[in-house]
Amino acid sequence: MTVYPVLVALVVTAVSCVGSGLALLATRRSRLAAGLLVLGGVTLAAATLVSGTGDARPAEQLAELLFAAAAGLLLPLAIITYPRVEWRHPVDFAALVGVAGAGLLITVQPGASDAQGVLEFTAGCILIAHTWWRIERADAAARRPLVWMALALGVAGLGCGVLVFTADGGQGSASDVVVAVGVALWAIVAPAMYVGVARPEFMDVRALVVRVAVVAVAVVCYLCVFVGTVSFLDLLGGPGLPSSPSPGVLGVIGALAALTVHPLQVVLRGVVDELLFGRRPDPLDAASQVAGRLGDDPVVALQAVREAMVLPYAAIRVDGVDVAVSGTPVTHVHALPLAFSGSTAVLAVGLRPGDLALGRGDAHVLELVAALLSQTLHVRALADELRLSREGTVTALAEERRRLRRDLHDGLGPRLSGIAFTSDAVRNTLRSQPDRAEELLTTLRTETVAAITEIRQLVYAMRPPALDELGLVGALRQAATAMRTPEGGPVQVRIEAAGLPPLSAAVEVAAYRIVAEALTNVARHSGHHRAHVRLASDGRQLEIDVLGEGLAADRACAWTPGVGMASMRERAAELGGTVTAGPGPSGGRVHAVLPLPGGG
Repeated sequence: MTVYPVLVALVVTAVSCVGSGLALLATRRSRLAAGLLVLGGVTLAAATLVSGTGDARPAEQLAELLFAAAAGLLLPLAIITYPRVEWRHPVDFAALVGVAGAGLLITVQPGASDAQGVLEFTAGCILIAHTWWRIERADAAARRPLVWMALALGVAGLGCGVLVFTADGGQGSASDVVVAVGVALWAIVAPAMYVGVARPEFMDVRALVVRVAVVAVAVVCYLCVFVGTVSFLDLLGGPGLPSSPSPGVLGVIGALAALTVHPLQVVLRGVVDELLFGRRPDPLDAASQVAGRLGDDPVVALQAVREAMVLPYAAIRVDGVDVAVSGTPVTHVHALPLAFSGSTAVLAVGLRPGDLALGRGDAHVLELVAALLSQTLHVRALADELRLSREGTVTALAEERRRLRRDLHDGLGPRLSGIAFTSDAVRNTLRSQPDRAEELLTTLRTETVAAITEIRQLVYAMRPPALDELGLVGALRQAATAMRTPEGGPVQVRIEAAGLPPLSAAVEVAAYRIVAEALTNVARHSGHHRAHVRLASDGRQLEIDVLGEGLAADRACAWTPGVGMASMRERAAELGGTVTAGPGPSGGRVHAVLPLPGGG
């Protein structure tokens, strides 16, 4: 064990001041306070060195002078000039002059114990009152460093006072160690000053203040109850009775006093929270309010969550991107996962002022809210899919109209114009050149037949006539008879379509086009000479399977995407269906699913 534990504590404090002061100088902010910290730490270290190495009277006087200069002048000036020097206001000027004057008097009269005690008490009161005044009038940016410093000063002062109180009257190395620990607590002040300037958002200092205040009051009350009870029992001691309680009695008193600590902390936390940050919502009431206000708009839902739970910020993030935000972003947030298929979604809520973590009741409320918000996201995703589907349908209709306009304008229009011009020529040559008129009539008929053919092609492009004449199955059988392999041989197509319900016109056209394109792929690209078409429905959807047959399993091929496959997928997507293609048991296979209107 160290021979001089208090001197070791002073060295720790000095090193803390020098290191934190240099770090603060590196930030190029609060330079005066940083310089005073460094100078005060060096002076304190020098005083400790002189006190530990010399026992002569001059050495003792020098050590007292250095201690007084460090603790009475330099370090208090570092505190009062932190984070920046303010002297224009009368209060700031008076506090600065008061602390500097008291520090100078303490330094020049280190041996006058009575006067020194009064001056130290005066300087301490000025520092406490001025720091409180600055915190009250400062803006948010300047308040955080002051609160960090005030918190460290409060913890160090209270902790040192309690430890010195416990060591009062004690003797020996144990008492010296307790006092040394109390002195070493002052080493936290300088690092707190650095954090307050360099990283004030490292942690919500207001939450630390609340917790420290609650713990401090609880500890002081515990000590008061314990010491008061023991003192009362000492007073009851009379002749023949022990002058002080036995260890067993002290243990019972300590246990009973300890029972009051947790309830007192709970009550104090509620009181301090309400005084500093306002009334906290009841979790059950908050859950009821949120459940009654959630809708299909995530922003409105987040606003309801924030208002019911008094939260500063709430956001829904999908794959790291904010899709809905309410409130002002804060440094510390709590994230809860949301059930959202296909993506990583979380609900991020900002912690209230004074909270280091989310309370258990609030966490339960947010778990309930998360489930509701997941449903909101799902509904929103379905709405977006529906919107995209409608946009696709509108686009497809627009493209179809553009195609019809182009075909009519570029193909049928010029042909009909030619027919009109030929008719005029026939009328002009009918009497004077009968032979020429007869030739023109022949040309007129040919062009008219061609125009009729083009009109039929346009009609067929919109809806194959065979669907109206033969129905879906009959139209597919008719189309199958025209299929030929590249060698010219027929493709044998077996169609299975038993028990099909009445189909809408759109489903019939899509099914016909998909099967026809799939049979074309079978005939032209796969080398198969047989195909099997199966149509089945369960009342909700129509399933289509087209299987190429006739190849050995080792020659079965996977159908690669092309124009035909893209066309089939587009036709299915227009109805909200799907098309997949790939290898089958003995060749290529196309599988399509088309939802039926009113099928659920």
